[in-house]
Amino acid sequence: MGVAVCRFRLTDTPAQWDTAAQKWRDGTPIRYVCTAWRNLARNAAESLVNGINILVKGRITEIRDSTVFLSADDIGISLRQRIAYTETSLPSPAAAAPVTTPPAASPSPSHPATRRPGNPPAWWEERRSSGWSGNGPAPTAADGTSLHTGR
Repeated sequence: MGVAVCRFRLTDTPAQWDTAAQKWRDGTPIRYVCTAWRNLARNAAESLVNGINILVKGRITEIRDSTVFLSADDIGISLRQRIAYTETSLPSPAAAAPVTTPPAASPSPSHPATRRPGNPPAWWEERRSSGWSGNGPAPTAADGTSLHTGR
């Protein structure tokens, strides 16, 4: 079995400041032909698709016909315009399970149903308004279990 190799092309168009027009203009595009070897080649072939911005670290092996040839040491996906997940950071399969809505409980008259995602729970506001004294109701998690409050 031979050594894995992956060759791909990319273009970088640097921005240049035009002092006369007082604005940024696209410079002359720089074309690259990158070659990755072994594990980097396998991972690049599996991960890279047309149109994504990437970062390549490597060694210039040749410059010919206004094209720079690189031997890639490392490749990364630019996070400027996207989120990237690694194998270890992917959500568990349970995260894709259908969500079932529990039956709606009738709101108590003292606590109208104004909780929205991102807002603190009712017990937080009660404790805060009472100066964080311990005489309010015990805080509970979303599943109804009590939370340890350090008392």
